[in-house]
Amino acid sequence: MSRLLDPLGSVRARTTMGATVVVAAALVVMALAVLSLLRANLAGHADLQAEMTARGIAAELATGTPYERLDLDDAEERPVQIVNSSGRVLAVSEDLQAISGTGHPATTPGPGTAALVSADGDTPDEEDPRPGQVSDEILHTAGRVTVNGRTADHRFAAVEATTPAGQTVTVYAGASLATTRDAVAAVGRGMLAGLPLLVAVAAALTWLVTRRALRPVAAIRGELAEITSSGDLARRVPVSRSRDEVAELAHTTNQTLAALERSVARQRAFVADAAHELRTPVASLRTQLEVGAAHPHLLDVAELTEDVVRLQHLAADLLLLARLDAGDRPASPEPVDVAELLRDELRRRPAGARALTIEADVSDAPRVLGSRVRLERVLSNLLDNAERHAASRIRVNLGAGDGATVLRVADDGVGVSPADRERIFERFVRLDEARSRDDGGAGLGLAITRDLVRAHGGDITVGDAPEGGALFEIRFPSCTAPPSG
Repeated sequence: MSRLLDPLGSVRARTTMGATVVVAAALVVMALAVLSLLRANLAGHADLQAEMTARGIAAELATGTPYERLDLDDAEERPVQIVNSSGRVLAVSEDLQAISGTGHPATTPGPGTAALVSADGDTPDEEDPRPGQVSDEILHTAGRVTVNGRTADHRFAAVEATTPAGQTVTVYAGASLATTRDAVAAVGRGMLAGLPLLVAVAAALTWLVTRRALRPVAAIRGELAEITSSGDLARRVPVSRSRDEVAELAHTTNQTLAALERSVARQRAFVADAAHELRTPVASLRTQLEVGAAHPHLLDVAELTEDVVRLQHLAADLLLLARLDAGDRPASPEPVDVAELLRDELRRRPAGARALTIEADVSDAPRVLGSRVRLERVLSNLLDNAERHAASRIRVNLGAGDGATVLRVADDGVGVSPADRERIFERFVRLDEARSRDDGGAGLGLAITRDLVRAHGGDITVGDAPEGGALFEIRFPSCTAPPSG
C-alpha cells in the first residue's frame, strides 16, 4: 500500500499546502489592512500638522502681524498661501513654484481671479470671523506643490481669519505626504520580506502537526497490513486514548475485523461440518456399491436410491446456504400471496406414517415481497419440523398483525427448552431426540428457514405452544417496501 502513496498527493502534503495558502492569503490581507490603516493614520497626522500651521499663521494675522513678518520660509515641508475673500493672493511661501488643491494656482501676490473653492467644490462658511478672530471651521483638501523643481503630494488645511483692520483672509497651509509615502513603503517592504518566513514557519508547523495527527492512522494502516499478510484475524488495530475521529476509525476497524473473524470462523465451521456430514452418506454409498459389485444378489437398490436422494438433498441444502451467505437475493422480487402458498402446501402434504391432525386457520394476509420458491421452502421446512416432533396434532395459523404477515406453527411435542431456542437455528445442530439422521436430518432445515426469512426482511422465533410443544412464529413485512436483507 505504501508503494502506491504519492508524497505530493498525501493527506499531509495537501493539508500543508492548503494551510500554507490560507495563511499566506490571510497575511496578505492583514498586511494590506495594516498598510491602509497606516496610510490613513499618517494622512490624518498630515492634516493635523497642516491645521496647526494654518491656525498659527491665522492667529498671527488676527493679532495684526504684517505679511512680511510671517514665517513662510519652509515651502517644501510647510507651503503656505494666503488669499483674501475676492481670491487675491496676498502672500505665499518662498521658492514656491506651483501649487494645486487650494483653488488658487497663483504663486505670487497679485489680483484675485477666483473665489476660494476646495477640491470637492465646497466653499468656506459665508459668515466671516470678527476682527481679531480666527474661524473654527477647517477645510481639508489634497493637492501638489512644486518647490525648486521637485513636486510632491500635500494635504492642505484652510482657515479663515480677520485682521484687526477688518480684512478677512484665508490661510492655506500644507503638510508633505512624502514622509507618509516613505513610511508606508518601508513598512510594506518589511512585511514583504517577512511574509515568506512566516509562510515557511506556518508550512513547517502544519507539516509537523499533521504528521503527529496522522501517526495513529499510520499505525492502523501498518497493523492492517500485518493482519493481511499473516491472515490472523484475531489481531486488532491500536486505539489511541484520544477521543477523536482517528480513535473512532480504529474502533470501527476493530469492529469490522471482529465481524470478519466471526464470518470466517463460521465459514470454516460450515465447511468442516459439511465435509463431516457428506463423509457418512458417501462412505455408505461406496460400501453398498462395493458389496453390490462383489455380491450382486445382496445389492439393495431401494436403500441405495434412498441414500442417493438423501445425499442429493444435503448437497442442495449446502449449496443454498452457500448462496445465501454470498448475499444471493432474487433478481426480480414479486408480491407473493403466502395464504395461497400455505393452502397449496397443506393440500399436497402426504399423510405420513403417523396419524397427525393438522388444524389450519389460514386468513388473508398482506402479500410478502420476495421469491415464491424460497417462501415455499420456508413453509415446507417449518411443517416438516412440526411433523417430525409432533405427537398427534399440529396447529397452523396465518393472519395479519401490526401491518405484517404472521405465520404460527405449533405442535404438541416435547417443545424446545429456553437454552436451545437460539441454538436450534444454527447449522448442523440436532437436539438429543433428533440425533438420528433418519429422524432429524442433517440439522439444516431450521437454519435454512431462518436465513430465508431474514432474506425477506422478516424474523422467526420459537416459544411454548399451548399444546405443550414448540410454537414457531414468523413475521414478514408487508410488500410496500423491498426486503431489507
